[in-house]
Amino acid sequence: MRYQHVCLEALSYTLPPHRVTSEELERQLAPLYDRWGLSVGRLELMTGIRERRFFDPGTRPGQVSAKTAQQALELSGLDRRHIGALIHGSVCRDQLEPATANSVHHALDLPDRAFVVDVSNACLGLMNGMVMLADMIELGHVRAGVVVGTEDGRDLVEGTIESLVSNPNVTRNDLKLAFASLTIGAGSAAIVLCDRKLSRTQNRLLGGVFRADTGSHRLCQGDIEAEKHGDGRPRMETDSEALLNAGVNLAAATWQRLKQNLGWQNADVQKAFTHQVGRAHRKLLYERLGLDPAIDFSTVEFLGNTGSVALPMSLAIGVQRGHVRP
Repeated sequence: MRYQHVCLEALSYTLPPHRVTSEELERQLAPLYDRWGLSVGRLELMTGIRERRFFDPGTRPGQVSAKTAQQALELSGLDRRHIGALIHGSVCRDQLEPATANSVHHALDLPDRAFVVDVSNACLGLMNGMVMLADMIELGHVRAGVVVGTEDGRDLVEGTIESLVSNPNVTRNDLKLAFASLTIGAGSAAIVLCDRKLSRTQNRLLGGVFRADTGSHRLCQGDIEAEKHGDGRPRMETDSEALLNAGVNLAAATWQRLKQNLGWQNADVQKAFTHQVGRAHRKLLYERLGLDPAIDFSTVEFLGNTGSVALPMSLAIGVQRGHVRP
């Protein structure tokens, strides 16, 4: 997968207003920690996550996505008439149907001929959306477009804690399966791609590769089980250690394929941005890829795992802070 005509024209992000520390979450788990002799601080120690952020209760993802996409469009300087696609790529959405992309498209007053769609694929949604949009631009179907998404882990985190504490039969293994849920944060990111002939930046998107390990699909599963938990908030069960190893193995194989596709060597890579999971993931990932961790820009310490917006939001913050200069 190689591109000759696609440029990454603008990035933007929105941070939620409410900071919640890992210690605050663990204090809510005090009955369980006391029962099992666990000490407060283990969540940050094991993950490196000091805090994460949440939006106001009741915030609709589309509302925030519209704001973030508006910022990206303004930064791009592109005329709205050139925007031929709006892709909403987060797990969180306003409702099952219609697509959240509709409300965002309406709020932005984009052309009615635009391709408008939701693409939801766990932590890959915005990246998948970028590939879809890049393909459309490369093929000449559209001249420019926006990929945007908003994740908010408030309901997941609060619901998980409530379920654990209120369950008289809860076990250490239940806490272990819920541990990854406590790392989830919130945020919003938007990416504007355009045809090279429209671009003012000439920041080319060179290409990429796909690789799948669908045999690992049961290692992390999230759903809304109102009949089980008594509310409509999502819950998630994760085999964190197995998922860590499977993910890094897949990343290593994908990295080799990407280098072949682009003609790269490790020494060619001066800066890197990755999905944000935690301290152990970052360490093992860079070891397996054979890259110096010093090239990395990490946000997981103060944002937690923000799902599909983690990588593009980290990139936007990294550009803003001068880690990489476009």
